[in-house]
Amino acid sequence: MFKEFKKFVLKGNVVDLAVAVVVGAAFNSVVQSVVKDFITPLIKGINKSGNLISGTWVIDKRFILNWGDFLNSIISFLIVATVVFFLVVQPVNKLQKIAKLQTEPDTKKCPECLSTIPKKATRCSFCTIKVK
Repeated sequence: MFKEFKKFVLKGNVVDLAVAVVVGAAFNSVVQSVVKDFITPLIKGINKSGNLISGTWVIDKRFILNWGDFLNSIISFLIVATVVFFLVVQPVNKLQKIAKLQTEPDTKKCPECLSTIPKKATRCSFCTIKVK
C-alpha cells in the first residue's frame, strides 16, 4: 500500500499540481500588491472613498443588500484579470512562441515511405517521389 501511495504522490501530475498551487499562492500576493499599491490609489484619486460604487438596498430593516460592494468586487476582478493578462499571459505567450520557433525541426516525413528527409527537400531520397 505504501508503494502505491509513493507512486501516486511522485506521479508527474501530482507534483506539477502541488508546484502550481504554491506558485499560484505566491503570485496571488504579487497581483494583490499591484492592485492595492497602484490601481487602488488611482481610483482614490478619482473617488475619495476608494470605492467606485457605493450603494445598499435595505429591505424591511432586516435585509441589507450591498450591491455597491458586489459591483466593486466585479470591477476589482476585471482589473486583476487585466493586469494578469497584460503582465503575465501576453509575455509568456510571446516567450513560448519564440521558443517554439527555435525548436522547429529541420526535417519532415515523406508522405509515401515515411522516411525522414530534409525540410527543404523537394524529392524523397529513399522513394524518389516529389514532396511539397
